[in-house]
Amino acid sequence: MEGMSQTESSVSTRRRGWIALAAILFIALAAGIWVWRAQDTAAGDQGADAIQVVSAPVRQADVSAKLTANGTATAVQTVEVRPQISAIIKTVHIKEGQSVRKGDRLFTLDTRTENANLNRAGAQIAKDRADLMNAERNLERQRELLRQEYVSQAEFDLAQNQVDVLRGQVAIDHASVEASRVARNFGEITAPIAGRTGAIAVYPGSLVQPNGAALVNITQVDPINVSFTLPERELAGLQQAFGQGEVPVGAHLDLPGQPDLPGQPDLKGHLVFIDNAVDTASGTIRLKAEFPNPDNRLWPGMFVTVTLAPRTLAGALTVPVQAVQTGPENKFVYVIGEDRKVEAQPVTVRLIQDGIAVVEGIAPDVRVVVEGAQNLRPGDLVESVDGGQKAEDRQGKNGTGKQ
Repeated sequence: MEGMSQTESSVSTRRRGWIALAAILFIALAAGIWVWRAQDTAAGDQGADAIQVVSAPVRQADVSAKLTANGTATAVQTVEVRPQISAIIKTVHIKEGQSVRKGDRLFTLDTRTENANLNRAGAQIAKDRADLMNAERNLERQRELLRQEYVSQAEFDLAQNQVDVLRGQVAIDHASVEASRVARNFGEITAPIAGRTGAIAVYPGSLVQPNGAALVNITQVDPINVSFTLPERELAGLQQAFGQGEVPVGAHLDLPGQPDLPGQPDLKGHLVFIDNAVDTASGTIRLKAEFPNPDNRLWPGMFVTVTLAPRTLAGALTVPVQAVQTGPENKFVYVIGEDRKVEAQPVTVRLIQDGIAVVEGIAPDVRVVVEGAQNLRPGDLVESVDGGQKAEDRQGKNGTGKQ
């Protein structure tokens, strides 16, 4: 009986030990689950409070201030070709719209009248030269007779006068021959400049006159000018740059129905003219740039977009233009502090071009919010993603990343 009593006591002791161990394990497991859930909840709350934004640093660099204007291509010079004499068109050597060089024949006139006048002037000079030679021989005889006192001084003076008159007549005849030769040369009408011909208003057999309509217009298209205007506030910078040397000017063709071709270069030229007065009605100054045009891409009357950079902003602070926000009183950017909280920083915008804004009132290298600013208030906690890295990630996913 005592043996059975000891055995039952031993089994009961072991059972109580197992129950205690199970209770300890259960309590430890419950505590671990509670800690894990608390940490997960805290992390979730922290992630929910932070607003996802895209940021970029404020950069400092020299920025060329580009000016853009609408321009019109104009010919460097246009010449109206007119006849110098009244005559009949004999031959037309050109076609409408043809490119010609300086000195190329354009028209040939019927110059039979001018040839006849030239021959008559030549015959007249031969006759007057013969009369002059006869008068000179008579003068020599009169001089000898005057020395021997066989003739009077009056008779000698009369012979001298006859020689002088004939010499003047011969000079007139020479001038008449030259005039007739010039008139005959007007029968060949040549191009005074190199360029492109316009519409031809005459045909073989047409009678043309010096005071009549032009035979054809020749327009020089290489090089070609582009006229445009800029606000008068840019005049000082333009004059300074123009006085220091050549001011490069670019032109982009705005062709309807033809999208911009990637890699297609703009036309390159330089500024050649600044007007001497400001247009008081519009407050603009008229300018002109010259462009090489060997392939005739520019045509008189064509509209183009002109860009030039007469001045450079040294050490300018730049941010992406999306970072600049407009408030009720001024413009501002959201600056991300070291505690990842944003603050509204007022700025002054000096220039906007090519997707960047040149600003004042902010320190370099600080980070500003580029995307997601519409959801922010000063003091909000943000989770920042670098704008450049985000763009690279998008390019990598699309397979358009550059190597």
